[in-house]
Amino acid sequence: MRTARFTLDPAFTVGRVDPRLFGSFVEHLGRCVYTGIHEPGHPTADAAGLRGDVLELVRELGVTAVRYPGGNFVSGYKWEDSVGPVEDRPRRLDLAWHSTETHRFGLSEYIDFLRKLGPQAEPMMAVNLGTRGVAEALELQEYANHPSGTALSDLRASHGDQEPYGIRLWCLGNEMDGPWQTGHKTAEEYGRIAAETARAMRQQDPGVELVACGSSGQSMPTFAEWEAKVLAETYDLVDYVSLHAYYEPVDGDVDSFLASAVDMESFIENVVATCDHVGARLKSKKRINLSFDEWNVWYMSRWQEQARTFEQDDWPEAPRLLEDNYSVTDAVVFGSLLIALLRHADRVTVACLAQLVNVIAPIMTEPGGPAWRQTTFFPFAQASEYGRGEVLDVRVDSPTYATARYGETDLLHATAVRAEDGTVTVFAVNRGRTEALPLEVALGGLGLTSVVEHSVLADADPDARNTLDAPERVVPRTAEGTALADGRLTAVLEPLSWNVIRLA
Repeated sequence: MRTARFTLDPAFTVGRVDPRLFGSFVEHLGRCVYTGIHEPGHPTADAAGLRGDVLELVRELGVTAVRYPGGNFVSGYKWEDSVGPVEDRPRRLDLAWHSTETHRFGLSEYIDFLRKLGPQAEPMMAVNLGTRGVAEALELQEYANHPSGTALSDLRASHGDQEPYGIRLWCLGNEMDGPWQTGHKTAEEYGRIAAETARAMRQQDPGVELVACGSSGQSMPTFAEWEAKVLAETYDLVDYVSLHAYYEPVDGDVDSFLASAVDMESFIENVVATCDHVGARLKSKKRINLSFDEWNVWYMSRWQEQARTFEQDDWPEAPRLLEDNYSVTDAVVFGSLLIALLRHADRVTVACLAQLVNVIAPIMTEPGGPAWRQTTFFPFAQASEYGRGEVLDVRVDSPTYATARYGETDLLHATAVRAEDGTVTVFAVNRGRTEALPLEVALGGLGLTSVVEHSVLADADPDARNTLDAPERVVPRTAEGTALADGRLTAVLEPLSWNVIRLA
């Protein structure tokens, strides 16, 4: 096997990592909320019903911004239903996920959850622009953020929250390009209501940060045209445009699945090009950044099969939906997607792993029972811990392999982040399924002299996974033989592996 190589030099950088890159997503979908983060009566639950075991794991995961309450759910969301005494909150049909929503967990409980996670956990609130509009968004903003002395701020205080929530980051709807979305709109229709809402929210608070809906995927028939039309209306009013992408093996094509980040990087670069084209056309000096506020491995085809079996008159509470159990192969793809985000940290300044608990999630729970880490937990936690600082420009010289979807693709996918203290962490994936990949990295001008750790996630069984019965079947371990001498790092990346190499 030919050796993969790249050079790191502090003179060549991509940009600083925004902590919001390590965000996540809590939606009222399946068991993400109920028996996920919120389960009164659980042995670890606090007085508010939040599961202590889940809080501990979410802190370990290193999540920052948490997007809420959806997702498709938000397009039928009435924020008023989710505030005030729990016993007075109405039960509603949720059209998005064919469920009954009880609102036992609402806006105040969401903020309480974030505060208990710690100061790194920032709210990212979505407003309903599917079935509602400007007035309701302004009312929610006033209820959440105005200090006191108005009807809605005083209502919040009467509900027990004297202090405002301080929500700075707001999503203007969700996936409004998708015909599955309640209140689906054309680009022109959405662009107009998004602009009206953004303008009004800025009148109430000029300091808000706003995310306009981009395409729900690069494969959407309206992709790029949607962004161009929406930004033509909103360019000077918003700060971000959103991207959503999910990946799964199609027809058993694992080799293409392992190269999913090729599509993600293309998606990012194409949206950047569209944003900058609109900015140039408008002669604007402003730069729109990207909010990749839904991303993950998701076996969507399984969900589509499950959805076909729904009884139309059955609207269950918190059903088991989208509870994918992730393998080592999934974790390697997942890690590669993290690498793609870091490689574009100059423009992707918000990202949200979808979702946080139970629903296509790194954390799983059993009602009344334990919580445990999926295989995907580990790449995210390591990236959040060690991926803070300046992303170094990595251009690999790698052997390739053939894929049906993306043609010849590098076996090595990698990036590196230099922390404030000068230490460097290399994140690397070997996409090869059968052979180890030798790696050499030239470390020019970085002053690095030692390998602190080489952690690897790999297994002889690529389908190995963590379950309720075997919650620690797959965990990272220390790789042997990695060395740094004379300004050159040498390592061997195991087949189908996620690697974190820390240098000092």
